Amino acid sequence: MATIHQLHPDNPQPRTIAQIVSALRGGAVMLYPTDTVYAIGCDLMSKSAVQRVRQLKQLSNDKPLTFLCSSLSNIAEYAEVSDVNYRTMKSLVPGSFTFILPATKLVPKLVLSPKRKTTGIRFPDHGVSQALIEALGNPIISTSANLTEDALDDEDYGDRHKNNQHRDVHNLPKMELFDYFSKLVDVIVDDGSDYHYAVSTILDLTDDLNPQILRQGLGKVSL
Repeated sequence: MATIHQLHPDNPQPRTIAQIVSALRGGAVMLYPTDTVYAIGCDLMSKSAVQRVRQLKQLSNDKPLTFLCSSLSNIAEYAEVSDVNYRTMKSLVPGSFTFILPATKLVPKLVLSPKRKTTGIRFPDHGVSQALIEALGNPIISTSANLTEDALDDEDYGDRHKNNQHRDVHNLPKMELFDYFSKLVDVIVDDGSDYHYAVSTILDLTDDLNPQILRQGLGKVSL
């Protein structure tokens, strides 16, 4: 059964953050809140944990995973960011945006798109997510806690792997969501907020001269 940790949404308790981070460093997979959805996540650098996330979501290794960074400069460590894209992103973050960018060598192969060598990165406007990333010192994988989404979802972009046996958890009450995942993950983070399902705006910035909005979500932008 997963361990449930309760955190203040604006001032998360450092001791509890440290406990969660310790578990993540040990390869734990967690269910946690972001500025859009409850997400399934782990330490980006834990190969075994990333593989567990893939198995949980029924994602093959050719499907890229999105991860959360702590700042715009942190994004630039894991993605190639041109001056044009830097200015674009600076006006939008932190916020509900997923940026698709060419990956640097720091991004594990198990995470990125093998054909395009791109990755999806977010800098969320969310105190608990930010506290976890900063304390961990690594980005955190973030894939929505939904097992039936076939279109672009909030944290994973690209085609979905279909499995009709999976249950749609978009509209579950929060405690039922926790109960559903309690045997699937190691840690559940509860910041006291109501459960909601929303989507980020996905921007493809791989061609900085021709940025594209792949999906309009919570983040408001016009190109």
